[in-house]
Amino acid sequence: MFALVPREVAFLDMFQNAARNMIEGSRLLKELMAEYQNPVQAASQIKNLEHLGDEITHDIIRRLNQTFITPIDREDIHGLAGAVDDILDAVEAIADRFVIFEIAGPSPPAIALSKILYDSSIAVGAGIDLMGQRHLDLNECCVRINSLENEADRLTRDAISKLFHEEKDPMAIIKWKEIYETFEEATDRCEDAANILERIALKHN
Repeated sequence: MFALVPREVAFLDMFQNAARNMIEGSRLLKELMAEYQNPVQAASQIKNLEHLGDEITHDIIRRLNQTFITPIDREDIHGLAGAVDDILDAVEAIADRFVIFEIAGPSPPAIALSKILYDSSIAVGAGIDLMGQRHLDLNECCVRINSLENEADRLTRDAISKLFHEEKDPMAIIKWKEIYETFEEATDRCEDAANILERIALKHN
């Protein structure tokens, strides 16, 4: 077992803040896909969260550079901070694409992918909350994230395949393919975070 708290409380607090901010961004995206009301405003709200996430990430890296003894390996602190930030970056990119591409409304696969991404984000946040506790608990979060990532991969492949078979407008194909692939990238980044959490647990269990 290990704990983030005894040597440096701030790291755990900042990771939890980053996770909550990231989860809120994915929640807003899921809500946008479900209701699709005022996508410009929703994208702006997500962008604000992304800016806040950047600030939190910079604070983590700044604290890392100022701390002589860290509770876990420096590379893991840096990697986890970057992974959480990358998830929110992808969430923002998805919302932006719906605005830039002037998408009239979300497709069923986009709605489903937004739910998977939100569930993955929650699982990442749960894993961060469990850092320092039993490896079994953390492992369950990682298994959940990996399972969701596999589901997102399958759904993305099916959606793109259907897109090429049924859509006649080349521009629509380009737009939706990019949207689906960005959803997939977001769940990939969740899996990156899970891999780092698992590595941390293996090192300190």
